[in-house]
Amino acid sequence: MALNNLRQVLRRLKHSPTFTGVTILTIAIGVGANSAIFGVVNGILLKPFPYPEPEALVALWDTAPKINLPKLNLSPADYFIFKEQNRSFSSFGVWNGGTVTVTGKDRPEQVRNINVTEGVLTALSVAPASGRAFTEKDTKPGSPDTVILTHAYWQRKFGGDPSALGRPLLANGTPREIIGVMPAHFRFLTENPDVILPLRFNRAETKLGSYNFRGIGRLNPGVVLTQANADAARMLPIVLSSFPPPPGFSAKLFEEAQIRPAFLPLHEDVVGELRKLLWVLMGSIGVVLLIACANVANLLLVRAEGRQHELAIRQALGASRGRIAGDLFFESLVLGLLGGAAGLGLAWAALRLLVSLAPPYLTRLESLTIDGPVVLFTVALSLMASALFGLAPVIKHSVSNVHAALRGGGRTLSQGRERHRTRNVLVVVQTGLAVVLLIASGLMIRAFQSLRRVDPGFRAAGLQTFQIFIPQTAVKEPERVVRSFEETQRRLSEIPGVRMAALGNSVPMSGDGSGDPLFAEDRIYREGELPPIRQFRAVAPGYFETMGTRLVAGRDFAWNELYGLRDVVIVSENLAKEMWGDTKSALGKRVREGAKDPWREIIGVVEDVRHDGADQKAPATVYYPLLRKGLEASDLTVVRSVVFVARTDRAGSESLLNQMRETVWSLNRETPIAQVRTMEDIYRASMARSSFALVMIAIAGGMALLLGIVGIYGVISYAVSRRTRELGIRIALGAPHRAVQAMVVRQAVVLAVIGVVAGLVAAAALARLMGALLFDVSPVDPVTYVAVSIGLIGAAAAASYLPARRASNVSPTEALRAE
Repeated sequence: MALNNLRQVLRRLKHSPTFTGVTILTIAIGVGANSAIFGVVNGILLKPFPYPEPEALVALWDTAPKINLPKLNLSPADYFIFKEQNRSFSSFGVWNGGTVTVTGKDRPEQVRNINVTEGVLTALSVAPASGRAFTEKDTKPGSPDTVILTHAYWQRKFGGDPSALGRPLLANGTPREIIGVMPAHFRFLTENPDVILPLRFNRAETKLGSYNFRGIGRLNPGVVLTQANADAARMLPIVLSSFPPPPGFSAKLFEEAQIRPAFLPLHEDVVGELRKLLWVLMGSIGVVLLIACANVANLLLVRAEGRQHELAIRQALGASRGRIAGDLFFESLVLGLLGGAAGLGLAWAALRLLVSLAPPYLTRLESLTIDGPVVLFTVALSLMASALFGLAPVIKHSVSNVHAALRGGGRTLSQGRERHRTRNVLVVVQTGLAVVLLIASGLMIRAFQSLRRVDPGFRAAGLQTFQIFIPQTAVKEPERVVRSFEETQRRLSEIPGVRMAALGNSVPMSGDGSGDPLFAEDRIYREGELPPIRQFRAVAPGYFETMGTRLVAGRDFAWNELYGLRDVVIVSENLAKEMWGDTKSALGKRVREGAKDPWREIIGVVEDVRHDGADQKAPATVYYPLLRKGLEASDLTVVRSVVFVARTDRAGSESLLNQMRETVWSLNRETPIAQVRTMEDIYRASMARSSFALVMIAIAGGMALLLGIVGIYGVISYAVSRRTRELGIRIALGAPHRAVQAMVVRQAVVLAVIGVVAGLVAAAALARLMGALLFDVSPVDPVTYVAVSIGLIGAAAAASYLPARRASNVSPTEALRAE
């Protein structure tokens, strides 16, 4: 029976190729877009981590609300106490990431690494595929140096040679024995390391502070997250009483910071704010499906209306209303499944495109596939869509009056308002939903425009950057390191086309930077009082001019000041205004990090730089010279890992990069260059989250607008075709052609206005959910709301123009013969 019904449905659909094609394409667009976004949501949010029992993994953070630090890394002191006294974790460790220089017979290279204590891989329950993992001995100071390779690096560096185990790898000038190779499927959270090094702490020398390490723990069976947080709250006072403060700081200062545990599930920690963005996108694309369903429902209503005479004859011959309703619904089901199958193909292509265009912050890209859950979601969505768009024709035409239908189709029967009502309601719904998505898209566009207008505090165009590192094993003396940097800077500036070059420990928006309290000499601090946290960065003379950062007051560093170890700093404009009221008043003031550090004179003030991203406020920043004395009471401190910046019209060209490599190697053939990027690339990457959200929501808005206009055009066009006789009579009685056109356009505009009003109300309520995605734009931005309203009403009027023109050209003679 079912097979026979299927043959009949397919035969009817084959005889209506235009209707079938448009319907399946509309469903495919709605279902495919939703399946693609669900593929992303499933891969990033729903799919568990590729570790055994991932629900037991916990990310360990501290928080210090007193000094406005919602997320604070763990310290070595935390590590020792948590490891020795915790009652919640079966395994626990800390880690951080960075780069190391690998040298030897091959060309020197800088590779990504993670530094881990022995408990990290144990907590993840991942063992090397060959060799062994780190033991506690590997993390003890003074023990033999070891390294574990990732599978990809083992293949690239050693060609997958098993004899690599036991051989030395020269990393940062230190030979390290290769003791293991990780499995090919191993992924370390969001990191993509080449090598894994043991992290070593000396307990006898550990002090409070140095919150620079991420923590991972695996909960004991039966222990929940709240218990782990309570256990850590018990241990944190023990941390403060077990280790001395660093020079220049007091234990009371750490107590005043009110440090508390802030543990959370590892999956939630990795996904972070991406969760909210993806659910917003999922909701937006879901609206597109609803619009598509409304569109298809209108098409089915038109199709069922054309079959009304046939359905009435079947009912008169004994077919029950249930049988007729079942046939109509079965046709909707077949269309839904065919559209879903086509949508799955579109989803596959869209997912591949999303992966290729995905911004760096979009984690777990390897998990984004069309797998079982995505297929099941697509099938379920197709069935749900079939029910939605199939309901209207079933209700309207399975209960039709048989006698009226059998009499229908005569010349005396004109189309009444009742027969338009359902389709008009669907158009209003389409329009309202389109308004919601277009406002979301408009808000994102406005936010992105605001973001692009922001002055980041530097001039990104024409800036080439790269990173180098000089390990202590290569050059021990701090002053020699700086002189090598200065000579490299000089030679870089002599490359043809390079106007100037400079260096610092980082460049803006690269994710680097450290925070510490800043004490001012002209302020009085009570015992234990902790000043606000400031960002600290190290730069060389000429850095600000090269970056295009304006000097507001005072002067830049000079090379003789670096070598003379003068105690000087430069501060940002917002810090100067916050502490001393204006920029000039800051000049000559003295500041320091700790009580035992020397006071350092402020010699200059520079404009604010948005170091943390274009969408983040510029942090109050202190700039140190690359070489200085007295940091945390040490004799001499030098920055060994630096980023060079060169201003040139050749930025990004391969010829320039080759010349830069040769310049660096002319001083030391063992020094690799890494992180080769232009500042424009870095700047665009900082806006990747907003750009991705903008593109996705704009696509949803465009689809909604297109489907909405098609819906309005279809309803108005069909209404005109069904009112041919009425319109002909109007014209025959003397109605002007323009009046007929205006009447038809007015019908479309009225529907659009009703939909727009309903959509504005819904958008005002829902747009607040997008607040975290918007930059310097209100969720109820009047410009966006007015522009969308006028634009959509105008689009509706334009969509009705062709039907209106056709209506005004109706021949009265032909109209009277119609129907």
